[in-house]
Amino acid sequence: MKKIVLNLLVFNQQFTEGEMQKELVIKGIGLGFNQIEVRREYFRDIKSELLEINQLVKNHNLELFYSVPEEVFVEGNINPKLTEYLLEAKEMGARHIKWNIGDFKNFTGDLNELEKLTGMGINVTIENDQTEISGKIQSIQEFMKAVTNKKLDIGYVYDLGNWRFVEEDERKAAQKLKEYVTYIHVKDVDMTTGKPVVAGLDQGEINWRDILEVLPTNVPVAIEYPTTKDEEIKRAKKLLEEV
Repeated sequence: MKKIVLNLLVFNQQFTEGEMQKELVIKGIGLGFNQIEVRREYFRDIKSELLEINQLVKNHNLELFYSVPEEVFVEGNINPKLTEYLLEAKEMGARHIKWNIGDFKNFTGDLNELEKLTGMGINVTIENDQTEISGKIQSIQEFMKAVTNKKLDIGYVYDLGNWRFVEEDERKAAQKLKEYVTYIHVKDVDMTTGKPVVAGLDQGEINWRDILEVLPTNVPVAIEYPTTKDEEIKRAKKLLEEV
């Protein structure tokens, strides 16, 4: 059976209504998940919440993923804040962290500098986001080729729904990038208005089952889209378990 992760984006409404991320983690546990992805932008009091979530990790034997909406490269330099985010992950008990690439094309330094980040005991990954700089097939491919050539232990999160937001084809992306994929985010996309709108699985036009057949089958798969109903989360989990 696939390792199915719950990204706390599913509880976006509860977050905007004031719930703490700790409470969202507890909701995820209640829905039967023991792999959960927390989001840095959902912290309201990060110092206290890191410790509270760490206790949940210990009490419930959670495998924790940490989504940080920050870039590895800023203005052509390695982001100096990345070590801070890794320390947050360690304090929380997270095993995985995810960033965006950022301005890699203007980086002129030594990529081996990233070894200090990959050597901290946290699995480091980057994701295709919804921006031109970090979300295009070419930008992901160029970065992953470069780190692979340097034998840097950096993985790639294939986000199924984000390709439509940068006018790229998700199947073409899967075929070109599958060798680098260590984690998958799933969502559907509705294009009826002519612009991409995130949707639940089988509620848009992406043939997500066919895409998953192209990608590695032995990596975690996360449900990652806002929904207002627990039943939708359970349904998505069941659909993924059946693939």
